[in-house]
Amino acid sequence: MEDQSILSALFLGLIEGLTEFIPVSSTAHVLLAGHFLGFKSPGNTFAVLIQLGAILAILSVYFRKLFLIAIGLPSDPASRRFVLSILVAFLPAAVIGALAHDFIKTVLFETPALMCVTLILGGFVLLWVDRLHLTPRYKNALTYPMPLAFKIGLCQCVAMIPGVSRSGATIVGSLLLGADKRSAAEFSFFLAMPTMVGAFALDLYKNRDALSFDDTAIIAIGFIAAFVSALVVVRALLDFVSKRGYAPFAWWRIAIGSIGLVALALGY
Repeated sequence: MEDQSILSALFLGLIEGLTEFIPVSSTAHVLLAGHFLGFKSPGNTFAVLIQLGAILAILSVYFRKLFLIAIGLPSDPASRRFVLSILVAFLPAAVIGALAHDFIKTVLFETPALMCVTLILGGFVLLWVDRLHLTPRYKNALTYPMPLAFKIGLCQCVAMIPGVSRSGATIVGSLLLGADKRSAAEFSFFLAMPTMVGAFALDLYKNRDALSFDDTAIIAIGFIAAFVSALVVVRALLDFVSKRGYAPFAWWRIAIGSIGLVALALGY
C-alpha cells in the first residue's frame, strides 16, 4: 500500500462518516473527492463498502433502543409494527437497487458532472422545503404508519442517483408527508441500516473477485474513519436540525456542487 492511498482512504472515510446522515449525499462527496484525488477502487466498491462503518455508528448510538425493540418482538405489537415499517420502507430500494446495480455503478458513479448538478438541485429543494410552513402530524419515528413508511421508502429510491442523498430524499419525503424535522431525521437513521447493509452485501458479492488484500486494507482504513466521524454526527444532528433546520446543508450542497462544476470545467 502506498502512503498516498492510505491518506486518501483515511480522508475519504472521514468524509463518508461526516456526510452519511446529513442531507448532502455522502456518495457524491466521496466519489467527487476521490475523482479529484485520483483515488480508484475496483468497481467503485470503496464508496459503498465503507458505509458499513457509518451504520455501526448508528447501532452503537441506538443500541439500547434497538435491543429493547428486538427482545420485544415476540410479545410487543409496537415493536413488530416498527420493524415491519422499516422493512416495508426498505423494500423499494432493495428491488430497484438489485435490478439497476450495474447501471448505477458503471454509469452514474462515473459521471462527476451529474453529481455536481444533483447536489445543486437538491440544495434548492432543501431550501424550498425548509421554508414551507408545514404542520407535522407524525412526531415519533417509532410509530410511523405503514403507508407512510412505504411512501418514504419510495422517496429513498431517488437517491440511487449519486448527489441526491439518501438521507436527503427520505427526510424531504418525510417532511412533505407530515413528519416533523426530528423524527424525519431519526427514521432516516433507522432506514439506513437495512438499506446500507443490503448495498454492502450486494456490492461485496458483485466485486468479490476484483478485490485484493491491499484493497481490503484500504477499505478497512476508510471503514474505521467513517465509524469514528459518523459517531460525532449522529449524536449532534437531531438537536441541530430541530433548532436550525436544513438550510445550512442546502447552502453547503450548492457550494460544493458549484465548485465541482467549475473544477471539472477547468479540466481537473
